[in-house]
Amino acid sequence: MAQVVPSGWAETDHALTRTIQRTDFVEALALVLEIAKLAEAADHHPDIDIRYRTVHLSLSTHDAGNKITAKDFALAQKINDLNENAIRTTSDELRKKFAA
Repeated sequence: MAQVVPSGWAETDHALTRTIQRTDFVEALALVLEIAKLAEAADHHPDIDIRYRTVHLSLSTHDAGNKITAKDFALAQKINDLNENAIRTTSDELRKKFAA
């Protein structure tokens, strides 16, 4: 049964990919930290590239020959479902740490 690519994601070169823009670098870092929590919980880790306020994500299952599996679809959907309040809270915490 074919999986549906989650909203905002594209299927390219045997991976699910997505680019997300945030307001600034700290907010991009906060997003990555929230994604890291999901990835650790799922024991499935995306390739992440941060360019100032732009976060590029790529999901494929390395132990399945770098192919897209159900794990990738599930994590992509969890990333889509991230709570903006959690990202904002993490961003605020980072700003306080960086100001110290």
